[in-house]
Amino acid sequence: MDKVKVVIAGPRGRMGREAVQLVKRTDNYELAAVIDHKNGGGHLGDFDGFSEFGQIPVYSDIAVCFQEIEPNVLIDLTTPEVGMHHTKTALEHGVRPVVGTTGFTKENLQELEALCHDKGLGCIIAPNFALGAVLMMKFSQMAGRYFNDVEIIELHHDQKLDSPSGTAVKTAEMIADVREQKQQGHPNEKETISGARGANFDGMHIHSVRLPGLIAHQQVMFGSEGQTLTIRHDSYNRASFMSGVKLAVDTVVKIDTLVYGLENIME
Repeated sequence: MDKVKVVIAGPRGRMGREAVQLVKRTDNYELAAVIDHKNGGGHLGDFDGFSEFGQIPVYSDIAVCFQEIEPNVLIDLTTPEVGMHHTKTALEHGVRPVVGTTGFTKENLQELEALCHDKGLGCIIAPNFALGAVLMMKFSQMAGRYFNDVEIIELHHDQKLDSPSGTAVKTAEMIADVREQKQQGHPNEKETISGARGANFDGMHIHSVRLPGLIAHQQVMFGSEGQTLTIRHDSYNRASFMSGVKLAVDTVVKIDTLVYGLENIME
């Protein structure tokens, strides 16, 4: 089988560095190039900590990269601001994206789904690549059938740009699909400090915590008469996400549609 030619966007980030190592240690992957908007024109081996990668080219223009390299897969681990642009550009150039960037709107996803259909290409967008986190979301959806009262607390490092996290939003969406809609709390409840009850999603509340020392954590708390149920997942390092990235890359080359969330490709 031919090797899967991979381009990584965001190689200098913490997740990007782990993805570079994933591609290196996977026999049927080939790291063809990387995208770095601030350092185009050089080589990956010029970056601190990447000396072993020598002559892997660095591009600042993703379209030029795709034209010259013709990769099979883009792994995008950048920011919400550029993630949509990268994903669209990949599909327009016949490259299958695996995207860990959060912040996509429903309109964004509809546009990308149509583009996948037009191009006959697969695309996987995952709010969370940790397989344990995906199971946490699936278990929470199961519980949502039986518990109408639920609050989500997500905890991340203080450099995370979006809140609530994509994982928290995806969890709420999955629960909302099966939960009987309810506005939680006392009907006359009043916040004495604005935002004290967190964000409101379909009557559920989502709370975001940002502190140095954290990586990625989430707990989903369900309550009913006389009992509570808490489902929690913790990622203690970014290597925990790579098993999901590999699953996504191995899957995206075989499909021709948009998949949003790893739970849709896990048996």
